Amino acid sequence: MNSSMMDDASRNFDRSIGDRVRSLRARRGLTLTELAQRSGVSRAMISRIERADASPTAALLARICEALGETLSAFFADEDVPASALSRRAGQRLWRDPHTGYLRRSISPAGMGSRVDVVEVEFPPGARVAFPPRGESKVMTQHVWLFEGELQMTVGEMLHRLLPGDCLFMDLGDAFEFHNPGKTAARYAVILDQGH
Repeated sequence: MNSSMMDDASRNFDRSIGDRVRSLRARRGLTLTELAQRSGVSRAMISRIERADASPTAALLARICEALGETLSAFFADEDVPASALSRRAGQRLWRDPHTGYLRRSISPAGMGSRVDVVEVEFPPGARVAFPPRGESKVMTQHVWLFEGELQMTVGEMLHRLLPGDCLFMDLGDAFEFHNPGKTAARYAVILDQGH
């Protein structure tokens, strides 16, 4: 794919993210100011995201999703796709974080009403993503299961070093950070339980 096609694809994806944020915000009857207060993301930044003038980072989008009562998986789910118990790899939604370059693939089948979401992540060498404590997420938990590479997970004050095959269970209400200290990409699954 040439660079102008990649730029077009990126712009289209930013537009779809912006449209989705605006649609979810309107559905919940929230103003930009109210969403900014709930998420801790500035009103100006949310406006820029909705207009596709900015690409949100993973941490920023997670805060907006939480304020909208959505998981990242639900946010990226294609509402036009009919419910299906089978999720084919070719149809799974991809998103690349513009800051770290991490690639997120939504694995869970669409429209099943399950409280569990499965996500596959390819995390570049040296990448780091931090998420602040989120009281609203105390009912949510996740497993981080590493397949390849290495991963350092900081949960609260505790540092965990994961090697292939290791799995870490964590509460999403705590502050946490993903870091790949290695020279190769880390590939892992996140199994998120929404708890309700």
